Amino acid sequence: MTDGKWHVFTKGGQHDTGIDAIEWAKRGDELGAGEIVVNSIDADGAKNGYDLELTNKVAETVRIPVVASGGAGKKEHFAEALKGGAAAALAASVFHYNEIPIPGLKQFLAKQNIPIRGQE
Repeated sequence: MTDGKWHVFTKGGQHDTGIDAIEWAKRGDELGAGEIVVNSIDADGAKNGYDLELTNKVAETVRIPVVASGGAGKKEHFAEALKGGAAAALAASVFHYNEIPIPGLKQFLAKQNIPIRGQE
């Protein structure tokens, strides 16, 4: 967060556009986006959890589904994001390196009463 706002970055997180991320998400919704992926470059790869404050703020602001991205390190992180307003949550390295087996994650989420796409 910079100047009290989250900014949109480009070029792999190297260039700060100065655009307010919440306003950008709202504009994408208005222009007809089907969903928005919120990837916090500060949390990405850290495995300390999603940026729930940012993800939830976007989810409160737009009418379309929001996908949490960047930061998952344990099953509980997925549950926190999905209970907090994200319609979906994605991850990469925890799956690539089998740190969190997908079937185990699905079972964990089901026990938390969190719906899983394709298994409703």
